[in-house]
This record gives sequence, C-alpha cells and structure tokens, in this order.
Amino acid sequence: MKLVYTSDNRFLVGNARNLLEAQGFEVIMRNEHAVSAVGELPAFEAWPQLWVLEDKDYGPACAVLASALSDKDAPPWQCSACGEANDAAFDFCWQCRKDRPPEPVSPTD
Repeated sequence: MKLVYTSDNRFLVGNARNLLEAQGFEVIMRNEHAVSAVGELPAFEAWPQLWVLEDKDYGPACAVLASALSDKDAPPWQCSACGEANDAAFDFCWQCRKDRPPEPVSPTD
C-alpha cells in the first residue's frame, strides 16, 4: 500500500479518489475525519490521505493524478470585466474577482 495524494482539503482528496476509482484502481482514504487531532499531531499528518492498495499501481495512479490535476497546458484567460490576463489555474479574476467565464462547449458529431 502506498500514499498517492494528500491535501488539507478533503474535497480535493475525494475528487482524486473518484478519478482513480473510475480508472479501476483500488484505493482507500485515511484521516478523512482527523481534523480534530490537529494540535495533538502536526497539521499535515492529520490531512486526508489517498492510498493505492497495490504497490504496482503507484506509478500509474500518480500519472493519472498528475495529468488530471495539471493546468500546465491550459491557456490563460482574459477577464471580460476588467481585461486582466489570468492564469488557467484561477477560477476568478485576481484583479476584480469576477468569475471565470464557462468553457465553450464544442459540438459533437
């Protein structure tokens, strides 16, 4: 069993779990409700953790998460309210706080 993902945000760890389970990996989440232990434990040790059950799945699972969670290939977007250029990782304009416009839906054939 190997740790593949951890975050202070339980929602993000749950999302990573869903991504891996959809790809057929067997995973478990640990520390899902350990926030109450902060103070007794260092904060990062109480973060929710996602583990793959099979050691052989570690590399492929990490590759799935790296691909799914990466914005490196996404283009920047321009705010429609103030015209500011924003990195793809931002969901709202860093200057005026206007929400990012929804992605256009391409027609399917």
